[in-house]
Amino acid sequence: EIKFIEANIHEETASLAKGYEAICAFVNADLSTKVIEELHQQGVKLILMRCAGYNNVDLKTAQKYGIKVLRVPGYSPEAVAEHAMALALTANRHTHKAYIKCRENNFTLNGLMGMNLYKKTAGIIGTGKIGQAMARICKGFGMRVISYSRHKKTDPKYDFIEQVDFDTLLAESDVISIHAPLTPSTEDTFDADAFAKMKDGTILINTARGGLIVEEALVDALQSGKVYGAGLDVIRDEPPKGDNPLLHQDNAAITAHIAWLTRASRLRAIDIAIDNFKAYLRGEPVSVINK
Repeated sequence: EIKFIEANIHEETASLAKGYEAICAFVNADLSTKVIEELHQQGVKLILMRCAGYNNVDLKTAQKYGIKVLRVPGYSPEAVAEHAMALALTANRHTHKAYIKCRENNFTLNGLMGMNLYKKTAGIIGTGKIGQAMARICKGFGMRVISYSRHKKTDPKYDFIEQVDFDTLLAESDVISIHAPLTPSTEDTFDADAFAKMKDGTILINTARGGLIVEEALVDALQSGKVYGAGLDVIRDEPPKGDNPLLHQDNAAITAHIAWLTRASRLRAIDIAIDNFKAYLRGEPVSVINK
């Protein structure tokens, strides 16, 4: 039996799970310590995520109460990569600014200069399924593709990608696209030191998680020209708390965590989540985060 509740889950709504053994949640759900504790009090034994990311889940508390957490990996790699390239093109060619200017009947070219991506270097951070898809797109644009990942890839399908260390990627990339998970070891990867190692005029794309970037350092890099433009589908707080200065940078194109949002991807995520639930009921759980 499935009941749809319109309200998102957070501390004030967790009590609505009373009487249910499982909840199905999305990337924007609050599954922090107090919420998990309340879910435990209501008898919940399973958190079924319909997304790949799980940095919003307090896994330690879920483990403490024996609550299994299942996720949906790899349901939309091409959709996310396509949006990442759309952001790269927008940040480069100022499409967002050009659109607004034309709506105001302003067809001047001021502030709309971009660069050719052909023969430039694309640096891919994280070469999972999404990073691979982005690498293929960049290769199709005629770009040199380099990558940095925690684990070296040995499969021949990676042969068109030059695997380099992190500092080399920062120094040689004209476009950097982030496709890494947010973990305690990756949080704040892009800090002031990382920006200082980049080429002047780099384009930075993030469709992964906002916590990978120190936002104050990015604002400084955008204002100084170290970063020519940023395309961000994710920021640290979604929606932003207070007056986030990133929202006021003309050379930052920001979208509302929609990289995954295609009809095919949404249906695929739902199908996989249901399959995960069926496997759990059979006693054969898959895609378990906290084994």
